[in-house]
Amino acid sequence: MSVTLVVTGIAIYIALSLAVAWLSRAGPSSSMSDYFLGGRSMGGVVSALSYSATTYSAFMMVGLAGLTYRGGVGALGFEIVYFAGVSLVAVFGPRFWAVGARYGYVTPYEMLGHRYNSRWVAVAAGLVGLVFLIPYSAVQLAGVGYLLSGMTGGGISFGLGIVIATVLAIVFSYIAGIRSVMWTDSLQALMMIIASVMVAALVVYELGGFTTLFATIAERKPEMLQVPGPGLFSFTTFLGLTIPWFFFAISNPQVSQRLYMPASLAALRKMLLIFLCFGLIYTIVAVVWGFSAFIAFPDLENPDLATSVLLSSDFVPPVLGVIVMIGILAAAVSTIDSILLTLSSVFARDVYGNVTGDSDDHRQLLIGKLVIPVISLMALGFAAMEFSMIAVLSVAASVGLVVVVPATIAAFFWRRGTAAGALASIIGGVGFVIAMYLTGNKLFGLNAGILGLPVSAVLFCIVSLMTKPDLARADEFMREADAVLDNAGVEVPATTQ
Repeated sequence: MSVTLVVTGIAIYIALSLAVAWLSRAGPSSSMSDYFLGGRSMGGVVSALSYSATTYSAFMMVGLAGLTYRGGVGALGFEIVYFAGVSLVAVFGPRFWAVGARYGYVTPYEMLGHRYNSRWVAVAAGLVGLVFLIPYSAVQLAGVGYLLSGMTGGGISFGLGIVIATVLAIVFSYIAGIRSVMWTDSLQALMMIIASVMVAALVVYELGGFTTLFATIAERKPEMLQVPGPGLFSFTTFLGLTIPWFFFAISNPQVSQRLYMPASLAALRKMLLIFLCFGLIYTIVAVVWGFSAFIAFPDLENPDLATSVLLSSDFVPPVLGVIVMIGILAAAVSTIDSILLTLSSVFARDVYGNVTGDSDDHRQLLIGKLVIPVISLMALGFAAMEFSMIAVLSVAASVGLVVVVPATIAAFFWRRGTAAGALASIIGGVGFVIAMYLTGNKLFGLNAGILGLPVSAVLFCIVSLMTKPDLARADEFMREADAVLDNAGVEVPATTQ
């Protein structure tokens, strides 16, 4: 594909996105809540489109398509498990929103620190987020690098691609904080879903229709349509990938932080419903792309190039290919700038604020803004290593983040949970995950994706039962959440003693 056409498309995207970001400004953001949460005033549709663009990033259209190209139908099962995990938002979303509105939380880790009455819980969880989300940001940058390099035949290098994505993410983050990110996300999500569906339909048509497509796969490599697939997936590999991904909605702070932003519970419900529809369509499209690329280009050495090769092929009109490319670029940038804002708020609020004892909101906001380019450069350096198999690396990052899940669940449903238990599960769980990866990621035939969560949960339960809980704080926290939900007509289940 012509480098000039690609560059022109990128230039138009940048101009439109900057205009939308600038128009989204609603006066200076003078507080952490304004800058990082949009003043908790976002509507349901904007929240849904932003949530979708942030979640379905380069992982989806580059990573999942590549995973399908390499692993066959097992990739669809993997993503469907994640999709099922979004149901957790129906359980935890209203509770996050309720306590966020009541106590003014800015980050999900601040919530854990308050619930367990321990600033060190917030510090430990914040450090875990910083350690594992920077590589995840790098995965998004790498997705852009592979996309632009593949579509231009190397005319835009991998290195230049990741630099472009980094600069855009920083700019969008600074213009108006999360408000500009959410409005540009909305533009990007709409463009992304419309163009990607058009390309999927066109490519399938060019390949002879769905019947011919799958008949060809069945003839050429039938194991692509069988479980566990042509060699990438085994039962343990599948579990190791899907368990961390199932809990993505509450383990990844750039996603769970979005639960504080809607203006009302009604807006939160609308966000979830629209997101589910968006996600189902996008999942099917990504898998179809992967299968189509396998039929059209069966000999790719790097499966992560499946999307870019398909978009730059004769199957797709150049202008439409560029539009889809811009949609994927936009999705990746959306995820990166969301992570930048989340990590900068986590550093300022949960790490800097708790370690130094500085609770001044304005100073924390300044610190948060100052660390945005630092975090960006760290992600850029990580991306420059050019790791392959984006989907697998994305899940590896989620394995480290899943250690906060036991403390998060217990915060709302187990009053006996303690700060010591939360610290043991977070620190011990991360230590275990890192040790697993350093020693070959195999214990009793199982990997860290399978063992990380149960090890963290066992540590949490054992240490909590051995230590004294702050029942007064637990009861207050749960009572406040239940009161807000009860007033809104949400059925409240009984908590566990």
